Amino acid sequence: MGAGSVAVVVTEDIDVPSWDLYELSIPCTVFGKPQADLADPWYDLRLCGTGTPDRDGAAAGAGLALRTRYGLDDLAGADTVIVPSVPDACVEDGAPLSPALVAALRRAYDAGARMVSLCTGAFALAEAGLLDGRRATAHWMHAAQLAERYPKVQVDASVLYVDDGDVLTSAGLTAGLDLCLHLVRRDLGAQVANQLARRMVVAAHRAGGQAQFIPMSVAGTDDEGVGPVLDWARARLDRPLTVQDLARRAALSPRTFYRRLQAATGTTPVQWLLNERLGQARHLLESTDLPVERIGELTGLGTANNLRHHFLKHVGIPPSEYRRAFPRTVPEPSARP
Repeated sequence: MGAGSVAVVVTEDIDVPSWDLYELSIPCTVFGKPQADLADPWYDLRLCGTGTPDRDGAAAGAGLALRTRYGLDDLAGADTVIVPSVPDACVEDGAPLSPALVAALRRAYDAGARMVSLCTGAFALAEAGLLDGRRATAHWMHAAQLAERYPKVQVDASVLYVDDGDVLTSAGLTAGLDLCLHLVRRDLGAQVANQLARRMVVAAHRAGGQAQFIPMSVAGTDDEGVGPVLDWARARLDRPLTVQDLARRAALSPRTFYRRLQAATGTTPVQWLLNERLGQARHLLESTDLPVERIGELTGLGTANNLRHHFLKHVGIPPSEYRRAFPRTVPEPSARP
């Protein structure tokens, strides 16, 4: 696709709540700063306000006043349109969204723009009818409201983001950054996305299907809880581990342990182990020059072919390509006793 233009909707341009700046800053950071050594041309970022472009205004409360060079009419000319959030009143109190915004989003979609929402921005896409019949996500705290208000939307509160081709949605906060980096990966390739992520000091890639949140903290001192067992397993990823092994360590039946782990982490024991092994493999690829075969052994993923298989499936690129983004060498970790 190439970089193209990215129009970011600023739904509140006077008295902007400070906490909304996080989602707004994500696409500005990813798409707004030129990275000519990674890809040239880079993205053409446009902040589009709902009011008159370049209007004068002052914050009436504790928020900020933003002036944008572009307005809603400019959405239709963009390759990608991102809605970082909508006003809290539209989510919590059911206040109506700006009809002009909704109409502009529809026009942009009809003109062929790729439509993206971060966090509560999904409410705007849903109001415009762009999520009807589609799987979508939002911050887990607002997913139930989104599903209730827009029953035609297939809301999935368990994932970081959903890529439905020309319409993409993400969960809140850092998941929005994951989705923006995913867009760069789609547009410019994994190498560029990995290098950009390294400059931003964030993980190069988190799959959209990864669990969005941990519903409750895992106790660190409860001998009958799963927390100590997970710590025990993390220290032994190079060894064969089964659900029965973990359950036995927790002094629980496999079925009970399965339920407790799923309640604590939002995933199954098998998937949790795979995620931990892949996480350790990423760390070793980023920080050492160990052969892929050795990394497969240290992480319990087995052969180099098996490591490549899981990396391609869950990360999207082979280990060798992932490693090229992290040219650093440290000594091989010592074997565990």
